[in-house]
Amino acid sequence: MPSMFLEGKPREFTPMALPQLANDAREAVNAALKAMSAWRNEMADTNERNGKRVIEKMSEAATTLGWPQQIVEAASTQMQHLAEMQIRAMDHLMDTWEEQLKLPNPKTASPSAMLSKLKSSPGLDFAGAWPGAEAFQNAATNPFQLWMQLGEQWQKSWTDMMSAWSTTTGPH
Repeated sequence: MPSMFLEGKPREFTPMALPQLANDAREAVNAALKAMSAWRNEMADTNERNGKRVIEKMSEAATTLGWPQQIVEAASTQMQHLAEMQIRAMDHLMDTWEEQLKLPNPKTASPSAMLSKLKSSPGLDFAGAWPGAEAFQNAATNPFQLWMQLGEQWQKSWTDMMSAWSTTTGPH
């Protein structure tokens, strides 16, 4: 097993000068970006800490049950992909905001380009039955629903994997 569950480097927040914005708008923007950056870094730290612990416990349980190590490896891979996707989604959101704010006048710039970027999800695609682009588009307005869909799909994949394994190995 790799020693790191997630190789998510912290994202440093540097307040943006934004001279074209009034003080209250600049403070609000910087506060929002600072909060997103803090959340993203906490998410990476939590995923790293809990991911390692969960994989260790799963490995112990699988060994005790006589299950092959491939079960733990497959679950670990899925959990790592989910954790990486969370980080990439937060980075994508912050990058999109920062790009819009760097425009000559972000207050009057058309929001359509920003909305288009927010609705796209580069590098966030999952194969198979994982939530598609629509789920990620809706995440901008309802992130809780996205996490619920991902959790449900992970649970379904885990159940399918366990069912497939138990039918191929049979009772002990």
